[in-house]
Amino acid sequence: MALQIGAAAAAVPTMGDPAPLLQQADSLKTSNHAEFLQLMQRLGAEATRLSSQQQQYLRYLHAWEVGYRGDYETATPLLNAIIEQSTDATLRFRAGTTLANNLVIGSRYEEAFARINQLLDQLPQIADKDARIQALGVASMLYNEAGQYDLGLTYANQMLRENPVGDGDCKGRLFQIQSLYESGKFSTFEQQSREAIDACNKAAEFLFANFVRFHVASFDIQHGQASAAIELLHKHYAEVHRIGYPELTSDFDALLAQAYWNEGKVALAQQYAQFAIDGGVKHEFTKSLTSAYQLLYLVNKKQGDLDAALSYHEKYMAADKGYLNEVSAKALAYQTVTQQVLAKKLQIDTLNKQNQILQLQQALGTKAMETNRLYIVLLLTVLASIALWAYRIKRSQMSFMKLARRDGLTGIFNRQHFVAMAEQQLKYCQKSTRMAGLIVIDLDNFKLVNDTHGHAVGDHILRRTVAACEAHLRSTDVFGRLGGEEFGILMPECDRDVVTGRAELIRLAIASVSNGEDAPGIEVSASFGVSSTVESGYNLRQLLIHADKALYDAKRGGRNRVVVFDDVEPSFARSDLPLQRR
Repeated sequence: MALQIGAAAAAVPTMGDPAPLLQQADSLKTSNHAEFLQLMQRLGAEATRLSSQQQQYLRYLHAWEVGYRGDYETATPLLNAIIEQSTDATLRFRAGTTLANNLVIGSRYEEAFARINQLLDQLPQIADKDARIQALGVASMLYNEAGQYDLGLTYANQMLRENPVGDGDCKGRLFQIQSLYESGKFSTFEQQSREAIDACNKAAEFLFANFVRFHVASFDIQHGQASAAIELLHKHYAEVHRIGYPELTSDFDALLAQAYWNEGKVALAQQYAQFAIDGGVKHEFTKSLTSAYQLLYLVNKKQGDLDAALSYHEKYMAADKGYLNEVSAKALAYQTVTQQVLAKKLQIDTLNKQNQILQLQQALGTKAMETNRLYIVLLLTVLASIALWAYRIKRSQMSFMKLARRDGLTGIFNRQHFVAMAEQQLKYCQKSTRMAGLIVIDLDNFKLVNDTHGHAVGDHILRRTVAACEAHLRSTDVFGRLGGEEFGILMPECDRDVVTGRAELIRLAIASVSNGEDAPGIEVSASFGVSSTVESGYNLRQLLIHADKALYDAKRGGRNRVVVFDDVEPSFARSDLPLQRR
């Protein structure tokens, strides 16, 4: 969730002095966007009456509006110009905060974390209450987006302490709700949600009130109360469309689609899923977009339109992988900036120690023996500090390298590193004229396991599945998580029959996961698509396409089976025989 965070509402001024009009426009950015646009037109017509400082203020409001419309590439240089040119420290601070918000929405996460760290360092020098709340709100949102929910909650609580009524109360409570919901802390969720909605309504911040309602509806659906979610969403549906914030509109439509699907109302689920796609933020991968494509895949599959189902399944997989990549990018950006800050701090500490040495040398110049001894001791201290600094930086680099290559949940290669290693192995096999095979694995009905038993059980099953696969792999095999519940295995120097046999062994091993004491009564199975360099060549993309086609045939043929891609049309075996050819 990314929001354009502004200042609190104020009383409507009379026409005349531009200064009150500027303040009024600022206060209405999110609470009454239509009136904000009208005031901006009036101010634009009176631009010649504005002082230099007021013109900078108007340029800031214009840049904010450009970002609100979703044109972040245009908004960024406008905000940078204000930061560089304005003589008003508070306005420069607010422009930096809005820029950090836009960088998050534009997927430039490392720049966003660096910018927000600078703003938080400047916070003690900023006296303007609204500017402080704006920066704290962006910080809370950004750390929630990166999965650092405790930090997000810390800054949300600070917003409430800064301004326990009005604007700060509303937005602080919203970010509290987001931190609690995403971290799974539901004990006080319902009460705090009601309080947050009341606070936002009192502050006339209806955009933020409806983001709280989005979390409430998500909570209802997650707890089997789809009808309550439908009632809540429809009650405020028209209001959300009047607000005109694309991300919120798409979120509401995607939730309605999910709720109607859970209620068995397929036509309505299909309608609102399409609304979520059409009305979402363009060129962005979001959880709502992924959910909408998945529902359209399920709807068309249920209706028997397999061509459309395949098309939506491919879009769902692309959106899901894109969303997971976005989540990983945020986490990596957080780690990168954190390590950079740590390295800078250690460097400053080292320089301070060196300065202390020089000062002591000057102070003890007349005592040669004592000075020499003290110099040696302090020099050793500096060397030890430098060695410790180098060790900690090296350890941080190794940790960062592992984060960049490994999947955080399962410990195996992530998609990017899997692709790199697989392409390297394929080049070797092609050069030495040796065969290789690719296996693509997708757990069957895994979303149902998550919805029914919770994500903790789902994560445990993913780890158990990886362990079951690794028991049948060689040290030369390349094993990675492609996204969600999908995995890939490249087996160099193996012909198609060997790869197929290994896939069958892995299928049986995965089926045994359901017998574990940590997942009693949960049946786990997987569908397999196999491709070989004999039919598909040594291009990894072509191998993946053919393996995905075979995987789709395995799903269509009843799941829990292995299907091999070849040049002939697919021939489905009996339902009791899991191994098939494509």
